[in-house]
Amino acid sequence: MKKTIFAVCLAVVMTYIAAFTLCVRALSAPKPVFSMGEAGMRIVLDAGHGGVDGGVVGKTTGVKESDLNLAIVFQLRDVLEDMGFDVTLTRKTEAGLYGTAAKGFKKRDMQRRKEIIEEADPSLVISVHQNFYPSKTSRGGQVFYKKTDDRAKKFALAVQEQLNGLYAEEGAKARNAQAGEYFMLECSDSPSIIVECGFLSSPVDEGLLITDAWQRKIADGIAAGVMGGGHSLIESIG
Repeated sequence: MKKTIFAVCLAVVMTYIAAFTLCVRALSAPKPVFSMGEAGMRIVLDAGHGGVDGGVVGKTTGVKESDLNLAIVFQLRDVLEDMGFDVTLTRKTEAGLYGTAAKGFKKRDMQRRKEIIEEADPSLVISVHQNFYPSKTSRGGQVFYKKTDDRAKKFALAVQEQLNGLYAEEGAKARNAQAGEYFMLECSDSPSIIVECGFLSSPVDEGLLITDAWQRKIADGIAAGVMGGGHSLIESIG
């Protein structure tokens, strides 16, 4: 009888010790920068240009960059929200954010984007654009990040890998993510990347970019890169 009572007491004590140990480990475990897909990770999507500032124009169809940027941002928003992210858009219509097209409209437009980003206080900013180069042979997507922000670099590298994979299927060579000095990368403390989705100076890229199907592939690729870059950040501090 005494042995039975002792065994029961010992089991109870060991259970409490195990529970206490688990609590201590949970409290002392390193915390990730954010929880992937959980409420609390907010992403700001910035559709570049808009209104009187149409950006670059497609050589073949005359499509405006600003329209493509917005279309891809809408696709990307849907993908990210389905994955559980909280998404804020800087631009929701074809119009710019400058108010009136009077002198200084570009500065007012950029300032308003900065304000929206600061108000959202996001974990990541993605500014969507289209590229252009004098040569028709330049192709593919390219990502830019702030040179001094290692967090942004991880996202940029992950998104670049996804874009390279997509364009490789269409015969384009891989491009490298690069550090850049642009307003959208510098306007807040949030890690920010600029995604140039393709070259409107290339008839091949332009033909892809004007289709809903390719816009969705670009959106899926960026979203996959966001997940990859986020996991890379967590692993780096784990």
